[in-house]
Amino acid sequence: MTAVVVGAVLLLGAAAPAGSAGGPGDGAGAPRARAAGADGPRAAPPGFVLLREVDPTIRQDVRYATARNFTGAPVDGYDEPVCLLARPVALALRRAQRELLRVGRSLEVRDCYRPQRAVDRFVRWAGDLGDQATKAEYYPEVDKGRLVPDGYIAARSGHARGSTLDVTLVEWPSGREVDMGTPFDFFSPLSHTGSPAVSAAARAGRRSLVRVLGAQGFVNLPEEWWHFTREPEVFPGAAFDFPVAVAAVRP
Repeated sequence: MTAVVVGAVLLLGAAAPAGSAGGPGDGAGAPRARAAGADGPRAAPPGFVLLREVDPTIRQDVRYATARNFTGAPVDGYDEPVCLLARPVALALRRAQRELLRVGRSLEVRDCYRPQRAVDRFVRWAGDLGDQATKAEYYPEVDKGRLVPDGYIAARSGHARGSTLDVTLVEWPSGREVDMGTPFDFFSPLSHTGSPAVSAAARAGRRSLVRVLGAQGFVNLPEEWWHFTREPEVFPGAAFDFPVAVAAVRP
Protein backbone atom coordinates (compact mmCIF):
# COMPACT_ATOMS: atom_id res chain seq x y z
CA MET A 1 0.00 0.00 0.00
CA THR A 2 1.05 3.55 -0.44
CA ALA A 3 0.06 6.20 2.02
CA VAL A 4 1.17 9.11 -0.12
CA VAL A 5 -0.25 10.68 -3.26
CA VAL A 6 2.57 10.99 -5.79
CA GLY A 7 2.85 12.35 -9.31
CA ALA A 8 0.43 13.25 -12.07
CA VAL A 9 -2.28 10.75 -12.92
CA LEU A 10 -3.48 9.63 -16.31
CA LEU A 11 -5.96 6.78 -16.17
CA LEU A 12 -5.55 4.61 -19.22
CA GLY A 13 -8.94 3.90 -20.72
CA ALA A 14 -10.52 6.81 -18.82
CA ALA A 15 -10.11 10.56 -18.57
CA ALA A 16 -7.93 11.92 -15.79
CA PRO A 17 -10.11 13.16 -12.93
CA ALA A 18 -10.49 16.86 -12.35
CA GLY A 19 -8.19 18.13 -9.67
CA SER A 20 -5.52 15.43 -10.12
CA ALA A 21 -2.23 16.42 -8.61
CA GLY A 22 0.42 17.75 -10.98
CA GLY A 23 3.81 16.11 -11.19
CA PRO A 24 6.98 15.67 -13.24
CA GLY A 25 6.67 14.53 -16.82
CA ASP A 26 9.12 12.71 -19.06
CA GLY A 27 8.61 14.93 -22.09
CA ALA A 28 7.30 12.03 -24.16
CA GLY A 29 3.60 12.23 -23.35
CA ALA A 30 1.66 9.69 -21.35
CA PRO A 31 2.22 6.03 -22.22
CA ARG A 32 -0.72 4.15 -23.69
CA ALA A 33 -1.71 0.51 -23.35
CA ARG A 34 -1.64 -1.57 -26.54
CA ALA A 35 -5.06 -3.14 -26.20
CA ALA A 36 -8.26 -2.57 -24.26
CA GLY A 37 -11.14 -4.76 -23.20
CA ALA A 38 -14.61 -4.01 -21.90
CA ASP A 39 -13.24 -3.57 -18.38
CA GLY A 40 -10.28 -1.40 -19.37
CA PRO A 41 -6.85 -1.87 -20.93
CA ARG A 42 -5.55 -5.43 -21.00
CA ALA A 43 -1.90 -5.00 -21.98
CA ALA A 44 1.05 -3.18 -20.48
CA PRO A 45 2.96 -0.57 -22.46
CA PRO A 46 6.38 -1.56 -23.78
CA GLY A 47 8.92 -1.64 -20.99
CA PHE A 48 7.12 -3.83 -18.44
CA VAL A 49 8.47 -7.28 -17.57
CA LEU A 50 7.75 -10.28 -15.35
CA LEU A 51 10.15 -10.15 -12.41
CA ARG A 52 10.47 -13.95 -12.39
CA GLU A 53 11.92 -13.83 -15.91
CA VAL A 54 14.54 -11.29 -14.83
CA ASP A 55 15.44 -13.02 -11.56
CA PRO A 56 13.67 -16.25 -10.59
CA THR A 57 15.49 -16.36 -7.23
CA ILE A 58 13.54 -13.39 -5.85
CA ARG A 59 10.66 -14.82 -3.85
CA GLN A 60 7.11 -13.67 -4.57
CA ASP A 61 4.09 -13.62 -2.27
CA VAL A 62 1.66 -11.28 -4.04
CA ARG A 63 -0.97 -10.95 -1.33
CA TYR A 64 -3.59 -8.91 -3.21
CA ALA A 65 -4.21 -11.79 -5.63
CA THR A 66 -5.42 -13.82 -2.63
CA ALA A 67 -7.69 -13.28 0.36
CA ARG A 68 -4.61 -12.81 2.57
CA ASN A 69 -4.72 -9.01 2.66
CA PHE A 70 -6.43 -6.24 4.60
CA THR A 71 -9.59 -6.32 2.43
CA GLY A 72 -10.11 -10.00 3.21
CA ALA A 73 -10.63 -10.93 -0.46
CA PRO A 74 -8.75 -11.01 -3.78
CA VAL A 75 -8.44 -7.45 -5.07
CA ASP A 76 -9.78 -6.13 -8.39
CA GLY A 77 -7.20 -6.30 -11.17
CA TYR A 78 -5.03 -9.06 -9.68
CA ASP A 79 -5.72 -11.87 -12.14
CA GLU A 80 -2.58 -13.79 -11.13
CA PRO A 81 -0.09 -13.65 -8.21
CA VAL A 82 2.80 -12.33 -10.30
CA CYS A 83 5.11 -9.33 -10.05
CA LEU A 84 5.20 -6.92 -12.99
CA LEU A 85 7.64 -4.02 -13.04
CA ALA A 86 9.28 -1.57 -15.40
CA ARG A 87 12.38 -3.32 -16.76
CA PRO A 88 15.03 -1.04 -15.16
CA VAL A 89 13.38 -1.59 -11.77
CA ALA A 90 13.48 -5.38 -12.16
CA LEU A 91 17.14 -5.23 -13.20
CA ALA A 92 17.98 -3.11 -10.14
CA LEU A 93 16.24 -5.64 -7.90
CA ARG A 94 18.33 -8.40 -9.47
CA ARG A 95 21.51 -6.54 -8.50
CA ALA A 96 20.26 -6.13 -4.93
CA GLN A 97 19.32 -9.80 -4.79
CA ARG A 98 22.83 -10.88 -5.80
CA GLU A 99 24.25 -8.99 -2.84
CA LEU A 100 21.74 -10.52 -0.44
CA LEU A 101 22.27 -14.08 -1.64
CA ARG A 102 25.94 -13.76 -0.74
CA VAL A 103 24.95 -13.33 2.93
CA GLY A 104 22.20 -15.97 2.97
CA ARG A 105 19.19 -13.71 2.50
CA SER A 106 16.67 -12.99 -0.24
CA LEU A 107 14.14 -10.38 -1.24
CA GLU A 108 10.47 -11.37 -1.12
CA VAL A 109 8.07 -9.06 -2.96
CA ARG A 110 4.56 -8.61 -1.63
CA ASP A 111 3.30 -6.20 -4.32
CA CYS A 112 4.72 -4.65 -7.46
CA TYR A 113 2.78 -2.92 -10.24
CA ARG A 114 -0.78 -2.24 -9.00
CA PRO A 115 -3.61 -1.28 -11.37
CA GLN A 116 -5.67 1.80 -10.61
CA ARG A 117 -8.80 -0.34 -10.26
CA ALA A 118 -7.16 -2.00 -7.25
CA VAL A 119 -6.44 1.37 -5.68
CA ASP A 120 -10.09 2.29 -6.21
CA ARG A 121 -11.10 -0.95 -4.49
CA PHE A 122 -9.00 -0.04 -1.44
CA VAL A 123 -10.79 3.29 -1.13
CA ARG A 124 -14.24 1.63 -1.40
CA TRP A 125 -13.24 -0.89 1.25
CA ALA A 126 -12.07 1.88 3.57
CA GLY A 127 -15.44 3.58 3.20
CA ASP A 128 -17.38 0.45 4.19
CA LEU A 129 -17.35 0.93 7.95
CA GLY A 130 -19.56 -2.12 8.46
CA ASP A 131 -16.78 -4.43 7.29
CA GLN A 132 -14.37 -4.82 10.21
CA ALA A 133 -13.35 -8.43 9.53
CA THR A 134 -9.61 -7.75 9.28
CA LYS A 135 -9.29 -5.09 11.97
CA ALA A 136 -7.52 -7.27 14.54
CA GLU A 137 -4.82 -8.26 12.07
CA TYR A 138 -4.20 -5.06 10.10
CA TYR A 139 -5.46 -1.98 12.00
CA PRO A 140 -6.15 -2.90 15.64
CA GLU A 141 -5.40 0.58 17.01
CA VAL A 142 -6.88 2.72 14.22
CA ASP A 143 -10.55 3.43 13.54
CA LYS A 144 -11.36 2.30 10.02
CA GLY A 145 -12.96 5.66 9.31
CA ARG A 146 -9.53 7.28 9.84
CA LEU A 147 -7.58 5.13 7.35
CA VAL A 148 -8.09 7.56 4.45
CA PRO A 149 -7.95 10.87 6.39
CA ASP A 150 -4.81 9.74 8.24
CA GLY A 151 -3.08 8.73 4.99
CA TYR A 152 -2.91 4.97 5.42
CA ILE A 153 -4.95 4.54 2.22
CA ALA A 154 -4.84 6.99 -0.70
CA ALA A 155 -6.79 7.39 -3.93
CA ARG A 156 -3.61 7.47 -6.03
CA SER A 157 -0.61 5.16 -5.75
CA GLY A 158 2.92 5.21 -7.14
CA HIS A 159 2.55 1.44 -7.61
CA ALA A 160 0.43 2.16 -10.70
CA ARG A 161 3.51 3.49 -12.51
CA GLY A 162 5.59 0.32 -12.31
CA SER A 163 8.57 1.66 -10.32
CA THR A 164 7.23 1.06 -6.80
CA LEU A 165 7.07 -2.20 -4.89
CA ASP A 166 6.46 -3.63 -1.43
CA VAL A 167 9.19 -5.99 -0.28
CA THR A 168 10.66 -7.70 2.74
CA LEU A 169 13.64 -9.90 3.62
CA VAL A 170 13.69 -13.66 4.16
CA GLU A 171 16.41 -16.15 4.98
CA TRP A 172 17.82 -18.10 2.02
CA PRO A 173 16.98 -20.81 1.13
CA SER A 174 14.50 -21.55 3.95
CA GLY A 175 12.20 -18.59 3.25
CA ARG A 176 11.87 -17.81 6.95
CA GLU A 177 10.90 -14.16 7.37
CA VAL A 178 13.42 -11.76 8.86
CA ASP A 179 12.05 -9.88 11.88
CA MET A 180 10.87 -6.47 10.63
CA GLY A 181 8.84 -5.49 13.67
CA THR A 182 5.38 -5.50 12.09
CA PRO A 183 3.62 -7.48 9.38
CA PHE A 184 3.29 -6.10 5.85
CA ASP A 185 0.41 -3.59 5.51
CA PHE A 186 0.08 -3.09 9.26
CA PHE A 187 -1.59 0.30 9.66
CA SER A 188 0.25 1.79 12.62
CA PRO A 189 3.07 4.19 13.50
CA LEU A 190 5.01 1.03 14.37
CA SER A 191 5.36 0.49 10.61
CA HIS A 192 7.30 3.72 10.18
CA THR A 193 10.75 2.70 9.02
CA GLY A 194 12.52 4.58 11.78
CA SER A 195 10.15 3.68 14.61
CA PRO A 196 12.10 3.36 17.88
CA ALA A 197 9.30 1.23 19.35
CA VAL A 198 10.23 -1.99 17.53
CA SER A 199 12.98 -4.38 18.64
CA ALA A 200 16.66 -3.90 17.90
CA ALA A 201 16.53 -6.91 15.58
CA ALA A 202 13.65 -5.37 13.63
CA ARG A 203 15.44 -2.02 13.36
CA ALA A 204 18.49 -3.85 12.01
CA GLY A 205 16.36 -5.70 9.46
CA ARG A 206 14.82 -2.47 8.24
CA ARG A 207 18.20 -0.76 7.98
CA SER A 208 19.54 -3.69 5.98
CA LEU A 209 16.66 -3.51 3.50
CA VAL A 210 17.03 0.25 3.09
CA ARG A 211 20.80 -0.05 2.62
CA VAL A 212 20.72 -2.83 0.01
CA LEU A 213 17.91 -1.29 -2.03
CA GLY A 214 19.20 2.25 -1.58
CA ALA A 215 22.47 1.24 -3.24
CA GLN A 216 20.43 0.44 -6.36
CA GLY A 217 18.49 3.71 -6.45
CA PHE A 218 15.43 2.74 -4.40
CA VAL A 219 13.95 5.31 -2.02
CA ASN A 220 11.99 4.15 1.02
CA LEU A 221 8.67 5.68 2.08
CA PRO A 222 9.33 6.58 5.75
CA GLU A 223 5.79 5.64 6.82
CA GLU A 224 6.09 2.07 5.48
CA TRP A 225 9.25 0.02 5.98
CA TRP A 226 8.28 -2.29 3.06
CA HIS A 227 7.59 0.42 0.43
CA PHE A 228 10.27 1.45 -2.09
CA THR A 229 10.35 3.44 -5.34
CA ARG A 230 13.26 3.34 -7.75
CA GLU A 231 14.18 6.79 -8.99
CA PRO A 232 14.08 8.28 -11.52
CA GLU A 233 10.79 6.61 -12.38
CA VAL A 234 10.36 5.11 -15.85
CA PHE A 235 6.75 6.32 -16.30
CA PRO A 236 6.51 9.37 -14.00
CA GLY A 237 3.32 10.84 -15.47
CA ALA A 238 1.05 7.80 -15.68
CA ALA A 239 -1.24 5.58 -13.62
CA PHE A 240 -1.82 2.37 -15.54
CA ASP A 241 -4.87 0.13 -15.23
CA PHE A 242 -4.02 -3.09 -17.08
CA PRO A 243 -4.43 -6.23 -14.94
CA VAL A 244 -1.72 -8.06 -13.05
CA ALA A 245 -1.34 -11.06 -15.33
CA VAL A 246 1.29 -12.79 -17.44
CA ALA A 247 -0.71 -12.00 -20.57
CA ALA A 248 -0.44 -8.28 -19.86
CA VAL A 249 3.21 -8.36 -20.90
CA ARG A 250 2.70 -11.00 -23.61
CA PRO A 251 -0.14 -9.68 -25.81
